[in-house]
Amino acid sequence: MQQSAPPLRVLVIAEACNPEWVSVPLVGWAHASALLRRVNGHLVTQKRNQPALERAGLIEGRDFTAIDSEAVAKPVYRLASLLRGGEGKGWTTLTALSSLTYPFFEWLAWRRFSSAIKQHQYDVVHRLTPLSPTAPSLLARRCARAGVPFILGPLNGGVPWPREFDAARRQEREWLSYIRSLYKLLPGARATRQYAAAIIVGSRDTLQLEAAEFHPKCFYIPENGIDPARFNLRRTHPATLPLRVAFVGRLVPYKGADMLLEAAADLIREGKVILKIIGDGPQRPALEAIIEREGLGTGAELTGWIDHARVQRELITMDLFAFPSIREFGGAVALEAMAVGLVPAVVAYGGPRDLVTPETGFLVPMGSRASIIGGFREVLNQVVASPQRLDELAEQAYRRAWRLYTWDAKAGQVLKIYDWLTQRGTKPHFSYPLQPEDA
Repeated sequence: MQQSAPPLRVLVIAEACNPEWVSVPLVGWAHASALLRRVNGHLVTQKRNQPALERAGLIEGRDFTAIDSEAVAKPVYRLASLLRGGEGKGWTTLTALSSLTYPFFEWLAWRRFSSAIKQHQYDVVHRLTPLSPTAPSLLARRCARAGVPFILGPLNGGVPWPREFDAARRQEREWLSYIRSLYKLLPGARATRQYAAAIIVGSRDTLQLEAAEFHPKCFYIPENGIDPARFNLRRTHPATLPLRVAFVGRLVPYKGADMLLEAAADLIREGKVILKIIGDGPQRPALEAIIEREGLGTGAELTGWIDHARVQRELITMDLFAFPSIREFGGAVALEAMAVGLVPAVVAYGGPRDLVTPETGFLVPMGSRASIIGGFREVLNQVVASPQRLDELAEQAYRRAWRLYTWDAKAGQVLKIYDWLTQRGTKPHFSYPLQPEDA
């Protein structure tokens, strides 16, 4: 009887990895956890994550190693917080400064694990976070010289600001986005790609950032995933009038809640649509003014921030998730809507364009503000005229989300790359957007 190959030994590098935080740290935790359930692995992360990881049941030294790079990371983070112009703004500034400090973390990690890597105690070294393409890696070259495959990614970023929404870019204080491509001149940026054995890209926009010579070793796997522990409810009611429409997100101009209000205004006044806007932010007073000016009354509700666990309870009472954001890297919120059986309507741009298909939702073409408002108005008119169409799409959206985008499914996709690099399998291919055979 032929014995199966032993589990791969993988050193997982995730500087941002925290089960109690949101955004990139939560992505790092979810992805790393899924991988470590499938391989014989060890997690390397930053010291600030240690308390949360230990509360999650991991043991430092056995399951993970905490690298203390705070001597550099903490003062630079404080500087970035001052320069970005407010919480939730200036992401390019924060990312740029973080990318300049990240090499110190990797230098400390190499000092701790260089002997083990050189002695081939690991089959693969995989850097999960940072997700930004702007952060170079000194580990790529050093692992290559040691004869151990190094994987970079998923990387996500590089979604251009649409020229029609340059004012929104300035409101977000994205000054550095005008010269963002200069990151390619950073020391180690090209060497990182040259020596990486494989690069995982989270969107087609990110792929376009990479030089054509590196495309043969690039693999498309979206950065976001679904955690069954966090999304365990499902919409089951049939769609009827008045149609219940949800928006979830930060209330800032580029997310487009104001465009959605204008698109839905006539149908709200006619009693055919009820719109619930979940989230908060600096644009809230302007949205309240639109609701008053348009006479939308109780047909449009601003809930403010609500607990993440309650979001899915709200979503399963809805019929359509409408999200006119004009610049999303990942589009996790659209994926989460699909995971509870809610049909998404999104702008066909950035991350959401890769997640939503015509069989699972609605894709509104990118264009001017007026054209996007018109596109969402057309979608709303279609589903108001034929609500049962939503029930057909909802089933497909739910199946697609749970087949292709759970963290366990993503770990399986990454394992195909591991197997190829360690000569256990053939080179995988993942489609844009993902297809059932990519599961």
